[in-house]
Amino acid sequence: MRSRESAKEFQLVAGNTALDLVNTLDNRFHEGGPDELLESYDDLLRFVQQAGLLTAAQVRRLRRQTGAEAERRRALDQVKELREAVAGVAYALLDAEELPIHGIATLQEYFHRANAARRLTDDGKRLVWSWPEGEKLSAPLWLLTREGEKLLLSEQVNRLRFCASDTCRWLFLDTSKNQTRRWCDMKICGNRMKARRYQARLAGE
Repeated sequence: MRSRESAKEFQLVAGNTALDLVNTLDNRFHEGGPDELLESYDDLLRFVQQAGLLTAAQVRRLRRQTGAEAERRRALDQVKELREAVAGVAYALLDAEELPIHGIATLQEYFHRANAARRLTDDGKRLVWSWPEGEKLSAPLWLLTREGEKLLLSEQVNRLRFCASDTCRWLFLDTSKNQTRRWCDMKICGNRMKARRYQARLAGE
């Protein structure tokens, strides 16, 4: 779990951008309610830049666009809808539950729209997928949609795990040799749970 003070500093520990996106709704299972780390379009830009999906120059160009607050809000809301659809499917897989029909339908819609929106262009060195100039503010949405599609339609889902801390349960890909990783971040949740067990043993003595 992450404190509000560090909310702007995304901790990308999942080993996959789509899962890091899910983790931007922090404390998802905490009784006090979740903490939203994507509070603004600027937060979204910070996230996709840190994840390596957009360059600093691309982010600066998006920030300089004026008179498009409604489009920014729409893009942010759609990213959150995508995030929750990915989360719903991922947690259902991990909990061995039936996959949510609404979540699947949402993902199908976004996957189709992302594929329809992209264009094959020349970056001077090779062919690359990009998005039309008029849809630049929605670029983070389509980039994150592609990350979700690549994950959920791949064998990587077999390595999908969640943090062993009940109040955290951040998602990650377990790429350890023996596939025994238990914590989103050993320095945070792992050490915290070890400290709790130690205190419990002392109390029982």
